Amino acid sequence: MDESEREFTTTYGSRYFAKSVPKYEMPKTGMPARAAYQIIHDELNLDGNPSLNLASFVTTWMEPEADLLIMESIGKNYVDNDEYPQTEVIQDRVVNMLARLFNAPNDCKSVGSATIGSSESIMLGLLAHKWTWKKRREAEGKSVDKPNIVMGADVHTVWEKFARYFDVELKLIPLREDIYTITAEDVVAEIDENTIAVGAVVGTTFTGQMDPIEEINTALLEIKKTKGWDIPIHVDGASGGFILPFLIPDLQWDFRLEQVRSINVSGHKYGLVYPGIGWLIFKDKSDLPEELIFNINYLGGLMPNYSLNFSKGSSTIIAQYYNFIRLGIEGYTDIMKNMQENARYLASKLEATGNFKIINKRVIFPLVAVELQNCEFNAFHLSEKLRQKGWIVPAYTLPPNANDIAVLRMVVKESFSKDMVEMFFDDIMESIEKLNQSSEERKEIIDKKENPTLLY
Repeated sequence: MDESEREFTTTYGSRYFAKSVPKYEMPKTGMPARAAYQIIHDELNLDGNPSLNLASFVTTWMEPEADLLIMESIGKNYVDNDEYPQTEVIQDRVVNMLARLFNAPNDCKSVGSATIGSSESIMLGLLAHKWTWKKRREAEGKSVDKPNIVMGADVHTVWEKFARYFDVELKLIPLREDIYTITAEDVVAEIDENTIAVGAVVGTTFTGQMDPIEEINTALLEIKKTKGWDIPIHVDGASGGFILPFLIPDLQWDFRLEQVRSINVSGHKYGLVYPGIGWLIFKDKSDLPEELIFNINYLGGLMPNYSLNFSKGSSTIIAQYYNFIRLGIEGYTDIMKNMQENARYLASKLEATGNFKIINKRVIFPLVAVELQNCEFNAFHLSEKLRQKGWIVPAYTLPPNANDIAVLRMVVKESFSKDMVEMFFDDIMESIEKLNQSSEERKEIIDKKENPTLLY
């Protein structure tokens, strides 16, 4: 087809759609922008539908005005503070807003930073606590070769990564059946003078529950008083950090507690921003050792930097600030209440069937974790059957020592309406009916093989 013919056909009629798509080597020649777009666009149709994805906590929808701001700042590298000074100002505003949202005392000089996500935030927070522990031990003339960190098996895998990558002994408290979080007693039994920090979670990835942070704080204060071990708590608020301040503002899990020295939160989860944006907040400037901050000048001006990822997009930082000033406390509260109510509605409907045991019975966070009961099939079968209808619902086993329990987890996001809950529930019931029917058919076949007379 020559150039004169191309204007009389559609993109699909061009020669580029009669050839295999380049997969392993860059092609010698290119193609028109529209053809490249259409090929990739169509291929991405094989991905799951974000609106039906109940596996991910990540935000999949923002307002058009936020989308516009994101596109206007998509080309700005946040690390170029000298070139984009107002973006740095906006980041600092968000850090201050979060420090106050997490009830940092007025006499503290809280500091923090935007990150790619909570994984980077956790790495940086724990690294700071390791250095603080190391400096204190060296000042006391004590060894620094055996640091450890204490946490429950309900933590995200990044905690285990930190221990391995930064050579820290991992003291992982195993779960127990029907108790899928840690206790203060568990923590006390594991800590010692070499403990750099205790990890605690609000909104666990596995079951949507939370560790008893106030009780852990009380136990650590007693340890500090009796043994002199000043062990900080790092709170993983990746999922719950944007929930509790709006739904249960009086609950003490944050900087109101003396030993809570750092908190991470995911802006791209219930902060309602697209990926990837996370936040790390230190209670006080003294919680971040000066030795970990790099001052660089090769981008034009002197810039302090504490990060694992040097380059970072500005657009999600801007989007987070947009949400804060657009929604305010009242707006976030309304959204969180809607999500919680829809999650509780889903939990109540599932429990009423008799086929589901709700693990997170209070449903504080917009998440429903269930164990199947009275079924001839398992959670993995139901997950696969729902995927055939487009729903993405993960099935997995819990961490040790509860890894014989398989659960399904359903994350309710901002755009998951009550109407969607009802459609989802109807598809669950239809899937169960079909799985039960398949189970009966399999039983019948087995019975006929074991009892040949039934064939006549």
